[in-house]
Amino acid sequence: MRTKVGIVFLMALVAAALAAYLAFNVVRDRGPVVVQATEAPTGHVVVAAHDMDVGHTLTADDIRLAEWPSTMLPEGYSTTPAEVVGRGVLHPVKLNEPLLSGKLALKEAGGGLPIIIPAGMRAMSVKVDQVIGVAGFTLPGTRVDVLVTLDQVAGVDDAITQIVLQNVVVLTAGQAIERDTDGEPITVPVVTLLVAPEDSEKLTLATSKGRIQLALRNTLDLDTVDTPGVRPRGLLRQQKVVRAGRSVPASISVEVYRGPERAVQSVDRPPEGS
Repeated sequence: MRTKVGIVFLMALVAAALAAYLAFNVVRDRGPVVVQATEAPTGHVVVAAHDMDVGHTLTADDIRLAEWPSTMLPEGYSTTPAEVVGRGVLHPVKLNEPLLSGKLALKEAGGGLPIIIPAGMRAMSVKVDQVIGVAGFTLPGTRVDVLVTLDQVAGVDDAITQIVLQNVVVLTAGQAIERDTDGEPITVPVVTLLVAPEDSEKLTLATSKGRIQLALRNTLDLDTVDTPGVRPRGLLRQQKVVRAGRSVPASISVEVYRGPERAVQSVDRPPEGS
């Protein structure tokens, strides 16, 4: 029985070796199989050669052409430098980002700050310091509330601080050169805010009659609040003053005369209401 099993196993082994040999010869005779890769068609797209901020006017040095799959071309792309040179940047762009038409101003609009001011709005710049400017966190695109403090210098009997503008967009945050009382140039931090025309009047009056302060907001928090403002007396917690009443002795002294003799006796005070 063992002899028959050994013979069957040997025949199976020989058949497997023969099949492998025949397969090897077939593959060798056909030669190597060449797989031809088909390349997807590409086109040229104008992209940013470096990072650029809002208001920058594009030049030939700011752009380059990059290959882009033709089936995945973004909407509003440009294919030649002439289409974008001279146009202003409306939104910040990063290196190798396609310069889409939606992120660029028209050529006749030029560049700089005016092209990013929406219709019906105004841009106003105010001088600040590190404290008023929230220690450098008032960056372009952030939102702030504007508080004003008025005191006797502004003709107010009792000083008051109140929010006058809310949810104001910061357009730019930089520095300006002014001259001090001696005529020497000094650097003054400046923040430019995007406001409605009526709010520009409030901001002008606040900066001329009082002292302003910026309060940084969560960019996603667009709610407005109604506050009454605060005066100096409202900063301190009012405490009730309890006046102690006059103490009433538990007993009274009575003078008693017996002939020429005088004596003083203590008598308990009767309870109230008796």
